[in-house]
Amino acid sequence: MLKWLALLGMLLDHLRHVWQQAIWVFVPGRTAFPFFCLIVAANLARRRRQPQRRSAQMRYLGWLLLFALLSEWPYRLLVEYPASVNVLPTLALGLLLANAGLQPYLPERLLGLAALALALWFDEELMFGAFGVLLPAAFVFALDRRPRAWLVPAGVAVAANADGFSAVRMFGPLFVALVYGACFAAPLFGLWLLRRSPAFPVAPLRRWAYAFYPGHFLMLYGLREWLFGS
Repeated sequence: MLKWLALLGMLLDHLRHVWQQAIWVFVPGRTAFPFFCLIVAANLARRRRQPQRRSAQMRYLGWLLLFALLSEWPYRLLVEYPASVNVLPTLALGLLLANAGLQPYLPERLLGLAALALALWFDEELMFGAFGVLLPAAFVFALDRRPRAWLVPAGVAVAANADGFSAVRMFGPLFVALVYGACFAAPLFGLWLLRRSPAFPVAPLRRWAYAFYPGHFLMLYGLREWLFGS
């Protein structure tokens, strides 16, 4: 369910690059990145034997890095003046950092430190910046703890979105309050949802979901050109 909601939030958010007047989609769009980070954290928190865990994490990291490369050109087609690279490098670094907090092994700890150093060095180039890289680790901290610990990822999610708030201030204080509220509420709702079983069957998302990321950029770009292109 979280994966489907994350994809839906991302798609809604990026509709504003097709219809610039649809700025309201920025509000539900703030849920997408926290949900993706929670998915990373939940996958890391699964109990596996160490060889299986390391193999699964390397595959996970490999898919993120592969589609980070494949998605950059479609991302720049849709977002004409991007302030950062696409979101997948942020998630890849976040995966390494969050995994370091779960592992007592030196290689994982060193990879986590390297990820943190890269996040701080490339803070302005990464989507959601260094706080975005910290968000999966904040979710790992909050998992299996009492709800008051959920305030940690909620606060980190607000900080990760802070750079975007200046761009929405022109739309008035109510809109800014809605954006702040969505950023804060998304981690709380995601953690609550993770502990619930839906009352209806949910189709699992397979690896094709990675291809949806560059694919939806191309689809929205094509839609914009069809509707508004000369």
